Amino acid sequence: MKARYFLFALAIAMPAGAAQSPAPKPPAPQNAATQTPELKDRVMAVVDEDPILASELDRVIALGLVQPREGEGEVQFRRRVLTGLIEERLRFHEIDRFGFEQVPVDLIEKNVAEIRARFPDEEAYRKVLRDLGLSQQALRQLVARQLMVFTHVEEQLGPRVFVSLDDITTYHRNVLTPEMQKQKQPVPPLDEVRDQIRAVLKEQRLNEELAKWTEELRRAADIQVYFDKPAAQLPPVVKRVGKKDEFQ
Repeated sequence: MKARYFLFALAIAMPAGAAQSPAPKPPAPQNAATQTPELKDRVMAVVDEDPILASELDRVIALGLVQPREGEGEVQFRRRVLTGLIEERLRFHEIDRFGFEQVPVDLIEKNVAEIRARFPDEEAYRKVLRDLGLSQQALRQLVARQLMVFTHVEEQLGPRVFVSLDDITTYHRNVLTPEMQKQKQPVPPLDEVRDQIRAVLKEQRLNEELAKWTEELRRAADIQVYFDKPAAQLPPVVKRVGKKDEFQ
């Protein structure tokens, strides 16, 4: 499993179009002692023997999938992104046990379009993909995997969520009304916003169930985090230059 993942990491690190380039000539034989390892990436965390790489943090940030909060420093932001990736990896592992759900193509395209909309123009968008070594198809695959998580959560955790009429009335009285009054806006009648309130409460409670589920997965997992170690001490992903690639 590790070897396959490192191979994938090395492929992602290649410049766009490298896979289509003519195969380079084999390097001249070298003495093993003189071969220089080429650093490809750094391991930021390991979840049940499945590494999370520094390039994955960079990819999430470059694609705008997570935004920094007001007043949040770069280190705190990157740590939060890593925490999210750890939680995501825990859920991926659990979903792998159940098998993948089919995700509608139009839903994948919709989410890819939302990522594209975060960039000022097409060239800026494509440049980021090139810099990340991502093709359009690879991005679609990443998005599809994310959507598999949402589908699983809806199917497995959704039945636990129930919103009663009393819950809706209480939210309208204690949350929506004060907020509208604070903004000096008219308070909409309950009948007009009942469905919207139900959707808000369902999402809140689904997120609570998701957090509980993720915490259960975390307690049962073996997680190693290297974020606070100096870069030189992070576990490397390297490729030795020679006749045969070796991964360490």
